[in-house]
Formats: sequence, structure tokens, C-alpha cells
Amino acid sequence: MGRASGLLGAADVRRLATALGVAPTKSLGQNFVHDANTVRRIVRIGGVAAGETVLEVGPGLGSLTLGLLETGAAVIAVEIDRRLAAALPALAADRLPDAASRLTVVTGDAMSVDVPGDPVRLVANLPYNVAVPILLRLLADVPSLASGVVMVQAEVGERLAASPGSKTYGSPSVKAAWYGRFALGGTVPRGVFWPVPNVDSILVRFERATPPGDEALRLAVFRLVDAAFVQRRKTLRQSLAPVLGGASAAAEVLESAGVDPGLRGERLDVGRFVAIAGAAGTA
Repeated sequence: MGRASGLLGAADVRRLATALGVAPTKSLGQNFVHDANTVRRIVRIGGVAAGETVLEVGPGLGSLTLGLLETGAAVIAVEIDRRLAAALPALAADRLPDAASRLTVVTGDAMSVDVPGDPVRLVANLPYNVAVPILLRLLADVPSLASGVVMVQAEVGERLAASPGSKTYGSPSVKAAWYGRFALGGTVPRGVFWPVPNVDSILVRFERATPPGDEALRLAVFRLVDAAFVQRRKTLRQSLAPVLGGASAAAEVLESAGVDPGLRGERLDVGRFVAIAGAAGTA
């Protein structure tokens, strides 16, 4: 690889992929960003600052990694593809030699790998097919993450940031809200990716907040949330019956929590699910 500088362009991305023998796969959700302006926009929305430690998931060929390093931040990059993980340090040394020492590459699955250090921000182009599980797992297991921005499929992003009562509000909305505040940060054109995806992409910003309870309560709340959204058209009395001991018991718990048993799950924010879990625990 010849010495170059700065962020990657479309030709650089294709050349790197060819050199590594990498053909993007749908199973790993590989769509590589090749537009420097988009990369810098993501980094800016993520609020990345010099001296911080940033967690990146799925760095791929390194487009966003270079953008993060460019700010003066340290980067922990988690990559499941061993070929891509092995190539990242050399790429950083070649394109941004003064920043290469600030890059730590972890080879493994973001759903299970141990994340070293204490990253304060998450900035990532998440694999679209597993974006929500990865995000929720990292928020649960990496408490140092205080904020960040993720790029996901537009439909998924809208669900993460949805408010109660909206058509897109669902289980991911409630679970994300357990950890903090989520908001849309703008769309991303399909043309900045290689290969071009067949879905639209969107940025989602988040700020962590103090959770409404401990791990035991979180598990209880998430169990209720899963049940409430199995069939969206069912009332809470019906949908929560299997986990609360029947329809009558569910109605009693809901009334004790101050929740109308005739409502549907899509009307409740995370606080009301917390109230139901609390009432169920004392019933």
C-alpha cells in the first residue's frame, strides 16, 4: 500500500477491498461508506472530541475509523471479519501515521466480545440485520458509553427514536428509552455506500440517562415489553396475560399500576412499563 493521507474515497475503498480479497456480504451487513463528507458529518453529529475514547463497531475497510482518528480521539474498533481487522492498523499508519497509536482493534462479534477500556462514545455504521441487538447489548454491558450516533436502516432508526402512540413505536423504542434519549440525526444517501444498499439509512443520536431501575427490574420490564408487542392489536389485558398469570390477574396488576387494561402497548412509555413491573412484583 503506497503512502497516502486523509480519508478514503470511492476508488480507495474498491482498491482496498480488491487487495484484501473482500467481497461485501449481506450476512455481515457490509456496505462500506466511501464519502469523506458523510464520514465527517457522522463524526460531527456524534460530538467526537480530541482526547476521548470512541467505540466503533464494524469498521469494515476503515472509512469511519479514519474520520474518528482525524479528530484526535482514540478509537476501539470491533470487527468480526478477521481480514478487515488485521488490515486496519496498517491503513491507519498509512493514511494518518500520527494517529495510528490511538487505534485499538478488537477482533470478534460485537454481540459478545469484551470491550476494553472505557469508551465514552459509540459511533458506528451498524450491520442492519442486527443493529438493535448490538446497540442494546453495548448499552447494557459498556456503562461508560455516555452518548453517540449510529447509522442504521431508516425503518430501524425511526423505531428507536419513536414516541408512544406513533405507528413506528414498538419494543425497540421502549428498550432504547430504558437507557436514555434517542433522536433522529438525519438521513444518509444510498450513493455514499459501496455496494449501494437497497434500503435507506438514517443517523440516530443518543444520550444516556440514569436507568429507571436495576438489572432485575430491567429484565422484568423487557419481558413485559416483549409480550406487549407480540401482537400489537391486542389490549394489554390480553397481551400480558401469558406473563402475568392470566387475563384477570393481568387486569388487576395493570389497574394497580394505574394503567387502563384496555390500552395497547404502543400507548405506554417506559415509565409506565416500569410501573407495571413494580405492581407485578408486589401482587
